[in-house]
Amino acid sequence: MFSLEIETLARLLIDEARSRSLRIVTAESCTGGLVAGAICSIAGASDVFERGYVVYTNRAKQELLGVPGDLIADLGAVSEPVARMMAEGALENSNAHVAVAITGIAGPGGGTSMKPVGTVHIATARANQGLMHRGELFEYETRSEIQLAAVQSALEMLRERMR
Repeated sequence: MFSLEIETLARLLIDEARSRSLRIVTAESCTGGLVAGAICSIAGASDVFERGYVVYTNRAKQELLGVPGDLIADLGAVSEPVARMMAEGALENSNAHVAVAITGIAGPGGGTSMKPVGTVHIATARANQGLMHRGELFEYETRSEIQLAAVQSALEMLRERMR
């Protein structure tokens, strides 16, 4: 289902989380649950995966994760502050220790000159620590390529966050 690289990253993530007794939560928009799916495709994920939120609409981001509507209205759902709020909200609304959030434009439509297709914001949060953010511009041809690149980047960020 996933590439060998994504499966390997997910396996390493699970092993690292297990060794540190950390639970993971995901909050996903443009990837539609693929990060959670990659993690849960590995046997033993239940040891560390707490839950996942698929918050595709702005309303879902507000209702489930507490992202302020005026923030989305002012900056757009695809922005660093929204990704950060999604990660914080996922952590606060779960029993997890580490969160990852993704918001972006996977295409083929929806892009603008300021936010072209492939623009993705990923944020991680860890209990009692600050937030980390990574902005990406994945220049691939297809929606699925952009989504899978975002999944890989999110798994890498989660691994960094565990250390």
